[in-house]
Amino acid sequence: MDVGWAAGALAAVAGVVGTLLSALLTQRAADRRRQREQEWAERVLDRRSEARELRSCYVALNTAVRHYLAALTDQLHALGHEEDLRSARLRLTAARDRHRDVYAQAQIWAPEQVLDIASDLGRDLGTVYGMVRRLDDGVPRPGDSPTAARESIDALWDRLREMRRRIRAEPGMSRANSGR
Repeated sequence: MDVGWAAGALAAVAGVVGTLLSALLTQRAADRRRQREQEWAERVLDRRSEARELRSCYVALNTAVRHYLAALTDQLHALGHEEDLRSARLRLTAARDRHRDVYAQAQIWAPEQVLDIASDLGRDLGTVYGMVRRLDDGVPRPGDSPTAARESIDALWDRLREMRRRIRAEPGMSRANSGR
């Protein structure tokens, strides 16, 4: 009887321990699954946030270059019209400063292919800026002329379009209207 009772008690204890362990293991498996799902969701949110930051950077860069080009054009048109010249100078300085700030942000976010184009574009914007300012100051260098500045500005608009095409080619950046 003692052996039967001991075997029965042992079987009961084993059954209770097995039941408790089964519940514990099931709970641990469910916790790990929830943790993996949460980590996956956080990675998805991080990627979306990074994509939003990159898009925002691209929009700001495009806008800054457009404003810089428009301000260069305005300054070029204002040459010889003293009443428009002061406000055109102020707009050009503001556009140049804004472009510098946005380009600094792009240096952090943009991939090398886009940054290379933006860097070349920024350098050439600076070259045209120098030409327009020298024309404004009345101290042009050889080759500086309103016609040369206008041609350079037109070429920079084409380069801006090329930069936008490159941006749209980036993963996650394509749009249905990629021809713009």
